[in-house]
Amino acid sequence: MVDEVYRAESRRVLATLIRLLGDFDLAEDAMLEAFRAAVERWPTEGVPANPRAWLVSAGRFRGIDAIRKRVRFNAALPQLAEQIEAQTVDIADWVEDESVEDDRLRLIFTCCHPALQPDARLALTLREVCGLTTDEIARAFLIAPTTLAQRIVRAKTKIRDAGIPYQVPSLADLPDRLETVLHVIYLVFNEGYSASSGDTVTRADLCAEAIRLGRLLADLLPQPEAVGLLALMLLHDSRRAARTSIDGDLILLDVQDRSKWDIELIKEGSALVKRAMASGSPGPYSIQAAITAVHARARDAASTDWAEIVALYDALIRTNPSPIVELNRAVAVAMRDGPEIGLAIIEDILSRGDLDDYHLVHSAHADLCRRLGRTQQARQSYLRALELTKQKPERRFLMRRLDELPTQ
Repeated sequence: MVDEVYRAESRRVLATLIRLLGDFDLAEDAMLEAFRAAVERWPTEGVPANPRAWLVSAGRFRGIDAIRKRVRFNAALPQLAEQIEAQTVDIADWVEDESVEDDRLRLIFTCCHPALQPDARLALTLREVCGLTTDEIARAFLIAPTTLAQRIVRAKTKIRDAGIPYQVPSLADLPDRLETVLHVIYLVFNEGYSASSGDTVTRADLCAEAIRLGRLLADLLPQPEAVGLLALMLLHDSRRAARTSIDGDLILLDVQDRSKWDIELIKEGSALVKRAMASGSPGPYSIQAAITAVHARARDAASTDWAEIVALYDALIRTNPSPIVELNRAVAVAMRDGPEIGLAIIEDILSRGDLDDYHLVHSAHADLCRRLGRTQQARQSYLRALELTKQKPERRFLMRRLDELPTQ
């Protein structure tokens, strides 16, 4: 039971303790001590009616004790401990509050404060809000874990020394902060929908957390891009159950069992796409959501409207040009106009060296070469993709593709 509560509630407990104690490291230590106490006491005393409230309360008291033990090193600490202890709110009441003043949403805005460097904002959010390990985040950034850990430490120090508040910004300040927060939520969802490493294709906990935060943000600030991001996540998540086999192997979109797609999520996401696109000048999340909606309404792979998808990618490149968008457009062009034309676009991307360390560009190149009968080129690209891929199901998929190539 403690394991289940930890998986479900630990990041919520931590976010609340950070706000109460005002210190990341102190809050993390206090949270771990609270769960240690739960392991010791729940087997004999029983699981409390509200485990999260119990853990927040236990962690808060342990944080106060930790501050008092440091008294001899800092004369200001006794007063700080008294201030925290004087917060005599009914913890059970506000722990259940799911309003805009959600502690995890507060924490995201804190982690994404403009005073922090962009790469530090993302790393800190993935570590503190989503609970990814330092190694997982470092793999996503393609940097050494020690470098990533230093970024996180510097960001925490900056928050403490600059007195950055744990709060959702005022409505006047929200628009300026929105882009960074949307980007972080999007990356959290991506890590959940297609894990950068590990034994599984997806991480349902991260998908659910990103969608929950996306809903909160869209309610708080219903601007088109906030709505568009929520639509994008819902539409992608509608396909999650069909993306893997019973054995956990990867299933590509064109051969997925579409009866497993979640119709309710598709309906909700499609309605949100219409809202987001109605603004007249849709941003990148709204356009990506519109692309995903085209896939969602196709009865099967053969009936997909690839011309509309290419047109939407053209619009996306105008608003948000990037090599990855070019790659995705190239795949769509290959489906509309044939593999040779799509392959030429991908080879132009590769010639620039923009995505040389991105495994998906090599797997896409390999697939188009395979379809054109260029077996040796396909083999080389599959091998390069394998070198770069950390996720085990993707590795198994690529190895199967290699085995299926004709021998020469």
